[in-house]
Amino acid sequence: MSQLTPLRRQYLEIKARHPNAIVFFRLGDFYEAFDEDAKTVAHELDIVLTSRPVAKNQRVPMAGVPHHAIEGYIARLIEKGYRVAIAEQMNETTDRGLVARQVTRVVTPGTVVEPALLDEKRPNYLAAIVVDDQRAGLAYVDITTGEFAATQLDADEVEQELARLQPRECLIPQEQDAGGRRQDAGGRRQDAGGGKQEEAGAVQLLGSTTHVTPLPAYRFELSTARQTLLDHFGVATLDGFGCEGKPLAIRAAGAAVHYLRETQKGALAQVTCLSTYSTSRFMRL
Repeated sequence: MSQLTPLRRQYLEIKARHPNAIVFFRLGDFYEAFDEDAKTVAHELDIVLTSRPVAKNQRVPMAGVPHHAIEGYIARLIEKGYRVAIAEQMNETTDRGLVARQVTRVVTPGTVVEPALLDEKRPNYLAAIVVDDQRAGLAYVDITTGEFAATQLDADEVEQELARLQPRECLIPQEQDAGGRRQDAGGRRQDAGGGKQEEAGAVQLLGSTTHVTPLPAYRFELSTARQTLLDHFGVATLDGFGCEGKPLAIRAAGAAVHYLRETQKGALAQVTCLSTYSTSRFMRL
């Protein structure tokens, strides 16, 4: 490690914090991907794979895109189910040392905010689901509009509700992997065994338009989720949002906010309220 260039060490530190995302690393007028990320980017975007020296007699794969065209390339990767972390230069390039860089946003299918990346024909919902025996909690949020709602419902109603919402991304607890789908190192979903029946059926119903993101189970714990919501809204109780007494709704909503704070680096100014609803409002006779 000591023989690596300072730039390489900086990149590896950033990549270690975002192992499940493709990291685009700003280098002057380009965003560069390295190592396996570079191979993935070159393949998926049909761009040239090159290499860069990182130590004496050592080169690593590299693939880059112009900074002014980054949104189009991100859109193509997001459509394929990848997560993309953007590591920006935080100060001007100088001859006096390494430029500071940090990830300013992580773009996932359900956290897109750029107009060029959005589908004008449908909301860009991020959903979260947690199932406990025969009951479930479901929350959905669109950070481009601030719409944020949660409900507690029977587990066998989850499929119908997700079919109505058609979220772009769905968060679930790791051990309750919907349809058994897990993510590979590039942040793209894979198939594996396991998963609860209700969640499996729900995600299979949604098909390829919804990307499934398993999260550590603690994100959905009631105490953690409640505190996340209290902190976000700056309140002492959730009574005003109508979700007290609905622990599964709180768990789903809190997990969604935690995920957004992590990926958007605090840019949640539009999410100012949570609505608690009953699925009976949407029943069709």
